[in-house]
Amino acid sequence: MNVLQVSAEIFPLLKTGGLADVAGALPAALNAAGCEVRVLLPGFAPILADLQTGEVLAELTAPWGERVVLRQGVLASLGVRAYVIDAPHLYLRAGTPYEDARGQPYPDNHLRFALLGWVAAKLACGLDPHWQPAVAHSHDWHAALTSAYLAFGPSRGRRVAGVYTVHNLAYQGVFAPIHFFDLGLPTHAFSVNGLEFHGQLSFMKAGLYYADHITTVSPTYAREILTAEQGCGLDGLLRARAHELSGILNAVDESVWNPATDSAIPHSFDAQKTAGKARCKAALQQELGLAPEPDAPLFGVVSRLTEQKGLHLVLAVLEALIARGGQLVVLGTGESALEAAFKARVFSYPQAVAVRIGYDEAFAHRIFAATDVTLVPSRFEPCGLTQMYGLKYGSLPLVHRVGGLADTVVDCALEHLADGTANGFVFDDFTPEALDRAMRRAVALYERKSEWHGVRQRAMQQPLGWDKAAAQYVALYRRLLA
Repeated sequence: MNVLQVSAEIFPLLKTGGLADVAGALPAALNAAGCEVRVLLPGFAPILADLQTGEVLAELTAPWGERVVLRQGVLASLGVRAYVIDAPHLYLRAGTPYEDARGQPYPDNHLRFALLGWVAAKLACGLDPHWQPAVAHSHDWHAALTSAYLAFGPSRGRRVAGVYTVHNLAYQGVFAPIHFFDLGLPTHAFSVNGLEFHGQLSFMKAGLYYADHITTVSPTYAREILTAEQGCGLDGLLRARAHELSGILNAVDESVWNPATDSAIPHSFDAQKTAGKARCKAALQQELGLAPEPDAPLFGVVSRLTEQKGLHLVLAVLEALIARGGQLVVLGTGESALEAAFKARVFSYPQAVAVRIGYDEAFAHRIFAATDVTLVPSRFEPCGLTQMYGLKYGSLPLVHRVGGLADTVVDCALEHLADGTANGFVFDDFTPEALDRAMRRAVALYERKSEWHGVRQRAMQQPLGWDKAAAQYVALYRRLLA
């Protein structure tokens, strides 16, 4: 079964969040399950640099008149065959894939990512004479127009099955309606039954409306987005398509996230031999200037610093955690007020709090390897990979019971400790008080070393690889093709 995966990012070449981790791991998992996967990506500099051969497949004229080149080859870092859109005027820019150096969205983002969907539809309809996909699987708003271009293409969307995965419904790719006329879609596509969203143009809605099937990244989140509270204004459309919506839980690339083989951490360890974890903790405390206390419960945050991630709750309870002997290390970037608030805590508690603004992949690995608890108190969380990385590295997750966090973390309540299913700490109310109670329970269990080590060992031994998710995707593809 030939599958074309369409995304804007892919790990390890280009990453701004969990989308890249999924896009990087899923092709290999699907290939192992019997598919032949090729990826389509925008020609950002790291992606073009990694593309071996890079021969020209076609020169194309976009619907708005720009000439672009489509290259094909193999991504050396992943060993996967790829199509890359070589359009320097669109993709070779300073800043992130979506924003300029000042943090402002590029004014032509609608063209930069409409092109991704348009080229995907061209490939689905036979642009490469030597390889024809049976499935076009697009990810998030950046690739959402794939389904719309397929629906109005020469094959009327019937030559391939279109699957669209929502990684976070809150990021929708909404643009001014005037930009619709650049896209080359028929006029009637800009309607309630199409791309129109409260008078604006929504890429996300295009994916939700025109795909043959919608998936999202955890079963609980698939149910949550049917509600007004978490549907982000699209819950009505999602309820209408509920029979074509499913949640497939993300997983961990265990070739990357494995403390026994991870070259990014100073000492290796596994579930049976955990002495290396204690040495990782001591090394991180020394590196960051934290008090060198092996028995201090060390909490970690690796996250975007935004309100959605619940980090204002962490600030509200931080003094209480420190009073109980806890320490906190934070890695992330985001809202300036949150960045400043965390840096101020470092000034107040230099031996108990360490903060690094920005993102550093290797440093993130060291945090998971060193910490005792991984904090993920998100207001909503489609899946979350952070808590899974914590499980793999014996840093027990402390999470708000939403989305994929609810699907992966079992609270250390007495009944779960008794039956061996406990692997972390869960709170229900999105309040500082509820988070503080969960933190108190975590510190209390940490002080009971034998029980703590038993929970940590079972957490590290959980199967979190991509085999199960890949099998579910393959079953979905087959059902659509049948």
